[in-house]
Amino acid sequence: MPGGRLTQQERQQIALGLADGLAYAEIARRLDRPTSTITREVMRNGGPTSYRADLAHRAAEHRAHRRRQTAPRDPRTPAQPHGRDAEAVREYEEVFTTVVMASGMPKMMARVLACLCLTDSGSLTASDLAQRLQVSPASVSKAIAFLESQGFVRRERDERRRERYVVDDDVWYQSMMASARSIAQVVETARQGVGVLGSHTPAGARLENIARFLDFVSESTARAAEQARDVLYTKPERTEPEHLTSGTTSDGAA
Repeated sequence: MPGGRLTQQERQQIALGLADGLAYAEIARRLDRPTSTITREVMRNGGPTSYRADLAHRAAEHRAHRRRQTAPRDPRTPAQPHGRDAEAVREYEEVFTTVVMASGMPKMMARVLACLCLTDSGSLTASDLAQRLQVSPASVSKAIAFLESQGFVRRERDERRRERYVVDDDVWYQSMMASARSIAQVVETARQGVGVLGSHTPAGARLENIARFLDFVSESTARAAEQARDVLYTKPERTEPEHLTSGTTSDGAA
C-alpha cells in the first residue's frame, strides 16, 4: 500500500469517483489507499458535493509549505498523551471540524467543539482554547455561548476558581435533547399562529401542518435519544484531567 501524500492524479481520481457516486471505501480500494485517507481528504476540502481536485491539491501544497516554515516545537510543550501522532491528531481535528461545519454549525463554534471533544479531559479554560486555536478570548466566548445554548457544553469551576468549559461524554444526547426542546417551542408558536390566522385559512392550515410535523419530529427525536443512550452509551474509564496530570497548569503557567 503506497504511503506519503496524495498526488494530483490521485486527487483527480477521487473527484471522478465522487462524481460517479462511489463510496469512500471503493475509491480507496481503487487507489490502494486507506479509507481514512480518502475520507480525510474529501472532508477537509469541501465534502463530497464540493470537492475539487485542483483546489484540494493547491491547499495541500499550501499546508505543506506552511508546516516547513513553522518554528520548531517549544521543548516545554508536553508531548501528545498515549503515544499519539501529533500530526495525525491535528489532521483529524480538521476533518472533525469540517464534518461538524457541514451539519450547519459555524466555523468557530465547530473548532471549539472539536478542540473540546478531542481532549481526554473534555474540559478546557478560555485561555486554553484561545491558545490552542490561536484566536481571541472574545471569539472563544462567543463560540461557547452558542455551544452552551445548543446543549453541547456546560460550565464549571475548577479548584482554582477558574471557569472551565466541559463537553460531557454524552454530548450528542444533550444536544439532541436541546434540539427537541427548541423544536417544541416552534410547535407551540406555530399553533399560536393557527389561532391568530384561522384554522380554515390557507396560512392557518400551513402552520398547522408545520406544527404537526415538527411535533412528531420533536417527540421522536427525544424518544430515540433516550433509547439510544440507555442501550448504546458506554461510560469510558476516567483518567486524571490533563490540567492535573501535566507538569504545568492548563494555562501554561509553571
